[in-house]
Amino acid sequence: EMPLALNYTQGVMSEDAGLKAGRKITEAFLKWHGLGGNKVMTPNVTMQIQALPKNGALSGGEPVEGAWLECKTPSFALAARDVQVGFFKEATDIIAAAAEGRLPRDRIYSNVVHTVDGTWNLDGEAMTNSQLSERISQG
Repeated sequence: EMPLALNYTQGVMSEDAGLKAGRKITEAFLKWHGLGGNKVMTPNVTMQIQALPKNGALSGGEPVEGAWLECKTPSFALAARDVQVGFFKEATDIIAAAAEGRLPRDRIYSNVVHTVDGTWNLDGEAMTNSQLSERISQG
């Protein structure tokens, strides 16, 4: 699976808006990788959505309202510059729309963590990047 995580401080968006944003970000992730509708990857791009308490996030040691998107992927995902720029712009747009003006774009943060090859567990089996790519190509 490729876990994505969307965290935001309470009040920035409603629970329903967070859920809708999570769905749209998942769709965008698949689209930017040419995997929309892929039967292997679609159910394996997971999303955790969490509203943090009002004082549950800090910037420079002080409470801050914000939204954070983190993507944990194998090294071949989010690797091409055009995919990075396009996906994170679209994801930022989605989060900004979900916040309905309550969150400036400079308080929407995102990053990607590439994991060690061979650590992907898909269908209960640890896979290398090449094994994972082969499985994805079947979908």
